[in-house]
Amino acid sequence: MQRTDAKDNVESSIESKNIAFFSTQPYDKAPFLQQVAVAGLDNEWNIQFHSYSLTPSTAHLCKNTEAVVVFVNDQVDAECIAILYKHGVKHIALRCAGFNNVDVKAATSKGISVSRVPAYSPQSVAEHTLALILTLNRKTHKAYNRVREGNFSLNGLMGFTLHGKTIGIIGTGSIGKAVVSILTGFGCNILCYDIVEDKTIVNAGAHYVSLDTLLTESHIISLHCPLNEHTFHIIDSDAINRMPDDVMIINTSRGALVDSKAIIKGLKSKKIGFLGLDVYEQESELFFSDHSGDVIQDDDFQRLTTFPNVVITGHQGFFTEEALREIASTTVSNIQHYRSTKTGQNNNIVLPDN
Repeated sequence: MQRTDAKDNVESSIESKNIAFFSTQPYDKAPFLQQVAVAGLDNEWNIQFHSYSLTPSTAHLCKNTEAVVVFVNDQVDAECIAILYKHGVKHIALRCAGFNNVDVKAATSKGISVSRVPAYSPQSVAEHTLALILTLNRKTHKAYNRVREGNFSLNGLMGFTLHGKTIGIIGTGSIGKAVVSILTGFGCNILCYDIVEDKTIVNAGAHYVSLDTLLTESHIISLHCPLNEHTFHIIDSDAINRMPDDVMIINTSRGALVDSKAIIKGLKSKKIGFLGLDVYEQESELFFSDHSGDVIQDDDFQRLTTFPNVVITGHQGFFTEEALREIASTTVSNIQHYRSTKTGQNNNIVLPDN
């Protein structure tokens, strides 16, 4: 297997390579190379890793590339796909579950297949969801800083007991189901909303209700649904107004499920008592990079960071050893399936109507 670590210089070319990875960090490489070796493809695949994103500006570098591997913030729109098609790309492999950043219809129309990783260690994101809930509730982030400064006062650190609280889960796919399982152990009353009901969740003691009922009766609301035209800004001003006072909102799914300006308004009015975010609507300009020396231009994001009852993490819910291994394994399998002459259906292929 040939491997090249490309620098952040879009002048470089990948003419002689078959597979190009974009938006890669050092921690991405080892799991993928390991899975390629496990699959016995070391001498068959020519791989190049790029730390920069795939966009219409960088797509022209993909001459003679069979497949591109992209992440959540790569811009694979119709313009980008037209360039990929021109240079011979036949497959787009998402190493994530969401595919809202890919124009699947444009890709399919040009004969370019698109695959994704629909599920990977759902417990990883579920456990991060609980980490945000518990951090906000028991204010451990504040207590940590106080103790380091020799301040052992408990004033302002009052929390509440999760046991017996009503928690609303929007989206009961693999991650939502894992969150339900964890919260069941806390003795919570769990309300769920999804267009498809899962009997195993009902058997576990949770209850499916209408979205309105979930919004009006839940002390904590956690988002685990995909982003599409029906869920875009599912948490907007109207939804927030229907929630109980002092509600906790957690989003570890997709940034655009939440209207940032509406959330800020809800925080200022104290309607929202707690907010935990691992994703952000405009995160492509921020997350996965070090901006500690920059002046961040996103006023909404900067405003969110000023609230004492807000905890934001930089899309790290998936970031466990187990999840990275599963993502790498499924992505390699998806590419292998595309390149194979064997027949058979790959359920990870994304179709325009999905």
